[in-house]
Amino acid sequence: MANSNHRLVYSDETGTTCPKCGLRLQKCRCNNKPSNKTKSDGIVRLQRETKGRKGQGVTLITGVPLTGDDLKALAKEIKQKCGTGGTIKNGVIEIQGDHRDLLLSLLEDKGWKVKKAGG
Repeated sequence: MANSNHRLVYSDETGTTCPKCGLRLQKCRCNNKPSNKTKSDGIVRLQRETKGRKGQGVTLITGVPLTGDDLKALAKEIKQKCGTGGTIKNGVIEIQGDHRDLLLSLLEDKGWKVKKAGG
């Protein structure tokens, strides 16, 4: 009978190990690795937010069915159309200022279903 209270936590030889499979983190076989693809219901949402920005508003674009370089290219195109700055954080495109009306028509022209979310 094996002792279930016996496992390697850390070793200088192998480094940190996965608590589930016991392998080094670089060779872990568990399927707990985060994927870059965000879960979406097929609707792109436009939302205006000022929280944590000292009153300065930004437009958040969530639910875009793109990842990686395609998402970066879309963000660059949107920033050029709006004439403002922005960034991508965790699959969400943030555009400085309130540009929801312009972005609504721009994203619908790309063939996506778009909704204004929030207040």
